Amino acid sequence: MKVLITGNQGFVGRHFTKRMLEEGHRVTTIDIANGGIDARDFFRKDNTQFDLVIHLAAVVGGRKMIEGEPLALAVDLAIDSEMFTWALRTQPGAIVYYSSSAAYPILYQHQLTGRALAEDDIDLNFVMTPDYSYGWAKLTGEMLAAHARAKGLKVHIFRPFSGYGSDQSLDYPFPSFIARAKAKSDPFEVWGTGEQVRDFIHIDDVIEGTLAGIKADIRVANLCTGIPTTFNQLAQMVMEVAGYKGEVVNYPSEPSGVHYRLGNPTYMESFYTPKISLLEGIERAFAG
Repeated sequence: MKVLITGNQGFVGRHFTKRMLEEGHRVTTIDIANGGIDARDFFRKDNTQFDLVIHLAAVVGGRKMIEGEPLALAVDLAIDSEMFTWALRTQPGAIVYYSSSAAYPILYQHQLTGRALAEDDIDLNFVMTPDYSYGWAKLTGEMLAAHARAKGLKVHIFRPFSGYGSDQSLDYPFPSFIARAKAKSDPFEVWGTGEQVRDFIHIDDVIEGTLAGIKADIRVANLCTGIPTTFNQLAQMVMEVAGYKGEVVNYPSEPSGVHYRLGNPTYMESFYTPKISLLEGIERAFAG
């Protein structure tokens, strides 16, 4: 196939590019990082018809950027708008749009109201407040995707939860925890109360789940495990694998996000079941 991957130098983009090249596809990559092409400029000028578009280009960052620089994430709206306008012009065979678990209503992610989030918890006809401007950008992207689908484009939307892996940026919790455990940090710092719940899914399962979803012709699906893990539990797990037991110290004043973010994997499991447990993922990170 002729494949376009935007944001190829990012965490998910690197893994997708590697997988597509291994399968022998003709891959075009676009990323503004390291002096590359701005995806917006590419979409304004290009007229190539691709068989598959993996759209990952976005301003990304950890929790500190989401809460501290919300306007920076507004660029994502422009990128997505240019991409769908280009897609209507060039008519690619299929588009993968990565949304986010941040698009889900924060009402369902509080300490007392938290629940496993299912695909139909987002209703574009009755929009509820998502998580910060990043969640709004992804929710708007899903709306653009719905309009594009109504005009005949084949669009697959995936909502990954807390994707992780060995080569992820230290802006994210998992690699930061691994780095602290490798250094045998004591005390072991954890932002927030540490009781925030997340649904960690390995990057290999994100890629394989996406490919299975494309094959199954799904429209919207979570990429998750349905297994709740607190940050304090993750800290204990990485220290155990590292072979020591330090004191976990929490920093409630640091950005920590919603209290309970867990995915409902029921629909995902109709076409793909995650293979890599969090413990195995931790062990891989230490071995890598």
